[in-house]
Amino acid sequence: MWPRLSILAGLLAGVAAALLVLGGIVVFAPEPGAARTPAPQPSVSIGTPSPSPSPSAVSASPSVSGASGSPSASAPASGGATAAGLFHVGEQAPALVVPQVGGGTIDLTNLRGQPVWVNFMATNCPPCVDEFPLMNGFAARYGDDGLVILAIDVKEEEGPVAAFAESLSATFPLGLDRDGAAQTRWGALALPVHFWIDKDGVIRDGALGGIGPDVMARGLSTIMPGVDVTP
Repeated sequence: MWPRLSILAGLLAGVAAALLVLGGIVVFAPEPGAARTPAPQPSVSIGTPSPSPSPSAVSASPSVSGASGSPSASAPASGGATAAGLFHVGEQAPALVVPQVGGGTIDLTNLRGQPVWVNFMATNCPPCVDEFPLMNGFAARYGDDGLVILAIDVKEEEGPVAAFAESLSATFPLGLDRDGAAQTRWGALALPVHFWIDKDGVIRDGALGGIGPDVMARGLSTIMPGVDVTP
């Protein structure tokens, strides 16, 4: 009898323990669909990235000035940074020998020792119409200082050029570059274009046309040292 009771008591105790375990699982189990908190992942260090440079740390590119090696070459009067090469600033002026309107010959070498302003132009060029009266004014004011102004017409006949000069009351000589050879030699591909040449025959400044008296005065000041050139 006693052994049977002991076996029965053990079975009951086992059942009770199983029920307690099952109840604990039910009580502490998470609800279905509940989000699980991910386990923290260890951080991996790849090294400290280099900081990007601030704007103040970036240096600006230097601007280009007149031709190097030119003792008194200024920045081109037209304001273009690369124009010094275009106008041959600091170089000896190319040869210029052309027929003169009205007779005779213009030869730049005969003007050595004087400041010379050479203007390549054409009668069908609207800026030339505006520039000629201004050039007349400079010729009148600085002729006594030795200034010589030459206008070189490109690929036109003498008749229309003479009429053009007369209509604008030009007071300076005009030359005829009938075949465009002088234009090519000087690189004066855009008309009008201006070159300022000192008494030694060196180009000191240049400018594309359509300019005003201030640019003209700056160009003249590079070839007339000691003269107070005003617009």
